[in-house]
This record gives sequence, C-alpha cells and structure tokens, in this order.
Amino acid sequence: MTELLEELDQKRQFNNNEAEKHKRLRDELNDKTKEWVQKRDELNSKVRGLVEEAAKRRETRDSLNVQVREAKEKRDLWNHKVNELNEKVAGLKKANVPKEQGPPIGKLKKELKSLEFRQMTSVLTIEKERELIDEMSALQKQIQEREKQLEQSDEVRGVIKDLREAKENAEGFHKSVGELAEKAQTEHDEMIKLYEQADIMRKEADDSQEKFIETKLKADEEHKKHIEHIRQVHDYDKILTGLKQKARKARKKKEETQAMKEAEDIFDKFKKGEKLSTEDLMALQKSGYL
Repeated sequence: MTELLEELDQKRQFNNNEAEKHKRLRDELNDKTKEWVQKRDELNSKVRGLVEEAAKRRETRDSLNVQVREAKEKRDLWNHKVNELNEKVAGLKKANVPKEQGPPIGKLKKELKSLEFRQMTSVLTIEKERELIDEMSALQKQIQEREKQLEQSDEVRGVIKDLREAKENAEGFHKSVGELAEKAQTEHDEMIKLYEQADIMRKEADDSQEKFIETKLKADEEHKKHIEHIRQVHDYDKILTGLKQKARKARKKKEETQAMKEAEDIFDKFKKGEKLSTEDLMALQKSGYL
C-alpha cells in the first residue's frame, strides 16, 4: 500500500509540474498576443492616417487639374484672339501701305529670312559675307521704318495695342497652366508615396494579425494541456484520498481487533481470579467489558 501511494503521489506531482509549466507557457504566449494586437492596431491606425492624408492630396490634385483645364481654355481663347489680331494687323498694314513705297513688308521679311538662311548655310568669302550683312541690315532698317510708318495710323496702333494685351494674357495663362500642372503633379506624386507607405504598413499589420492568430492558437493549446494535467492531478487526489481513507479504516479495524484480543485475555485473567492492574482495568473499560 505504501509503495502504491508513493507511486501515485509521484505521478500526481509530475502532472502538477506539467500543469504549471503549460500555465507559464500559456501566460507568456498570451502576453505575446497582446503585443501583436497592440502592434497591429498601431499600424492600422497609421495606415488610416496615411490613407486620409493621401485622400486630401488627391482632392487637392483634382482641384488643381480643374484649374489647369480652366487656365488652358482661357489660354486657348487668348491664343485664338492673338491669331485673329495678327491677321487683322497684317490686313491693316497691307491696306495702309502706299504703292510708291515699294514691296509689301511681308515680301521684305521673306527676303530677309532668305538672306539669313543663306548666311548660315553657305560658305562665303569675307567680302561676300560683308556684302550680305550690309544687305540684311538695309532690309531690317527698311522693314523697321515701314512698320513705324504703318503704326502711325490710329487704327493700326489700337489693334497692335489689343494684340500686345492679348499676347500678355495668353502668356499669363500659359504660365499659370505650367505652374498649376506642376503643383498637381507634386500632389499626385505625394499621394502615390502615401498610398505606397500605407500598403507597406498594411502588410505589416496583416503580418501582425497572422502572428497574433498563430500565437493565440499556441496559447490555447498550452491552456488545454494545462487543464488536462490539472484534471489528472484532481483524479490522483481523489484516488489518493480514497486509498488513505481505506488504509485508515483498515488500520483502525486492526487496532480495534488487537484491543479486543487484549481485553479478552485480561478478562480471562480476571475470571481466573488474577489481580488486574490499573492499565488492565482501563483496557477492559475501553473495550466495553466493564
């Protein structure tokens, strides 16, 4: 009986140690799950912030693109106006050229361009090139004088003034198109960067979620093992308690049997007239003979 009790107690202690070990591992893993959850939530929060910032950048980009389209429309309108005024100026100049002044300005400008092309593409002697330059200078001077004379007309001056203003407006809107388009591109590039950063962090958050699930499953498994060993400890406790109670009863019964045997022997001595000691009398009293 003693050996059996010792063996059972050793098995109980083993399961109790195993239960404590799995409990410790479970608690460590549960701490890890909390860390993964915290990291996941922090990353998801950053992702939301990046996406919100990217959405603002996209909104700004779209607004700038609308302004680009509007500036382009205005630029094109003014360019069309410039073309109309150029044609009008050319027509007025042509209409206001006195016949005695010679060829039209357009023809003079065409001759000047021809001479400029000849100078750039031909191999000339120093003397020929000097003559060519003198001829070009004379044509330029003639063109300037003719244009100056033409601009003396109030009608021509008014149209030229309108043309100058139209060109300034066209150039201004063209500049705005470039600046706005550049800003829109900057906002677009920043938006793309933010979305890329969000994608990277979202992947990290997903990885943290996977780690959380993996760690949680391991913690649950350790908890199951802990509970399993605790149940075995309880089972061994029940067995040991039962065996010990049985042993106590057997021991008590044995003691009672031995006491009865001693009382019977003492009573036989009493019947024979032998003198009994105080201990003998107490033993008889305890056994129920007295």
